[in-house]
Amino acid sequence: MNRKFTTAAALLAAAPLAMGATGHNWLATTAVTPGGHRFGNPNAPIKLMEFVSYTCPHCGHFFKEADGAIKIAYVQPGKVSVEIHHVIRDPVDYAAVVLAECGDPKKFFGNHDMFFNRQDTWLAKIEAANKAQQQRWYSGTVPQRMRAIASDAGFYDMMETRGYSRAQVDACINDGKKVDALLQQSQADNDKYGVKFTPTFVVNGKTLDIYTWDELQKVLSPAT
Repeated sequence: MNRKFTTAAALLAAAPLAMGATGHNWLATTAVTPGGHRFGNPNAPIKLMEFVSYTCPHCGHFFKEADGAIKIAYVQPGKVSVEIHHVIRDPVDYAAVVLAECGDPKKFFGNHDMFFNRQDTWLAKIEAANKAQQQRWYSGTVPQRMRAIASDAGFYDMMETRGYSRAQVDACINDGKKVDALLQQSQADNDKYGVKFTPTFVVNGKTLDIYTWDELQKVLSPAT
């Protein structure tokens, strides 16, 4: 196991006890933004935007390596805010995004973390799907396709651990207007910031030509 990730995870477990400079718990400060979700101090001097795909292994690796460290070293002290934006690469990504966005926006970050924490497990199910299963992902109505993917990937069981019933998950899948808005906003944001790869990082409005935690850490280091 990566030593840095283990240490960050241990620190994160104690995060509710560690307040920022003003005594504010910035990790619990969240907001819906145009096209995304933000946590942290909205007036932080460094504003980080992450453009990520749930089916992207590199994004999953980055999350496991960096998420805890970013929260503890940069977000909790109020020096960096983090805004998550979706990159939808395929129907499976689409289904995951719809479910991450399901229900109360306050549940988004818990859903988001779940999809990356369990990425290895559910992505393996997708990669092992047979032709008949895959055919269902590309035929029928959009809700029918999303339900097939959710079933094959184990998303229904995952969402149940987050307190969602099957009926609630299906209701989110069936919400065509919200789904269409997600897709349109995602594409608009990707075009605006020139997103071509995942993950892509934008700091204070500037799209960076870096893709790893080691590189990003150097950009964020002035905040410490």
